[in-house]
Amino acid sequence: MTKILNGRELAGFIKERQARLAKSLKSQKIHPKLLILRDNDSPVIEKYVALKKKYGEDIGVEVEDKLEKDTDKLKNLISKANKDTSVSGIIVQLPLKDSKQTDDILKLIAPEKDVDGLSKSGKFDSATATAINWLLAGYNINLDNKKIALVGRGRLVGEPLEKMFKNSNLDVATFEKGDSLESLKDYNIIITATGVPGLIKNEHISPDSVVVDAGTASEDGVIKGDLDESVREREDLCALTPKTGGVGPMTVAVLFDNVISASQLKCF
Repeated sequence: MTKILNGRELAGFIKERQARLAKSLKSQKIHPKLLILRDNDSPVIEKYVALKKKYGEDIGVEVEDKLEKDTDKLKNLISKANKDTSVSGIIVQLPLKDSKQTDDILKLIAPEKDVDGLSKSGKFDSATATAINWLLAGYNINLDNKKIALVGRGRLVGEPLEKMFKNSNLDVATFEKGDSLESLKDYNIIITATGVPGLIKNEHISPDSVVVDAGTASEDGVIKGDLDESVREREDLCALTPKTGGVGPMTVAVLFDNVISASQLKCF
């Protein structure tokens, strides 16, 4: 029977710890605060922002959301937030309408406030990549002596995970756009994050594999992952993330862990 990697359940335990820590910090007059900046008010973006606001409310961390469609004004907001001592962490909610501006905008975030871990000079690792590590560890998935496949080398997941795994001397291979996926069946652990719905099919995955779907794409306002629906019907896998509630909730948990850590840095 396939084990479900329930990120929502794990995040629930993390939230309890974070709520206690946020309360303790407030007693020391330290008030963690996350600023979300975006240039997009699409339904999918609105949903992601609402989830973060609710999470912050649950643990007692202030979340401020600002929508600014003008790129220059958005950059100015980052500059002001970098200097604002009341702001612990800053994230730019991706994707931006003009994706060519992404690198330039993310580089503007002060390294100590880049709680999403998306700039290469930041203090924190990628929140999504870290979330996948936490999810696997939380379900006692051992990565040592396993063949790991990363499908996609994006800034959010593939690239930072590849770096993390190689730094830990793990056996990891990365499949990029255009590569054949035939050999995926030779890997024990498959982590996919391409944003191409239904890309990973049954024939790509061997029995007893661990499969983590971190891909997100929007089709008619519905968020879809990289796995073909038939993969989710299998009962011969070792472990599999659910259609919803897998990597996403853990990413938000990591994000707020970083916000709390960033707020503590201001004490030194």
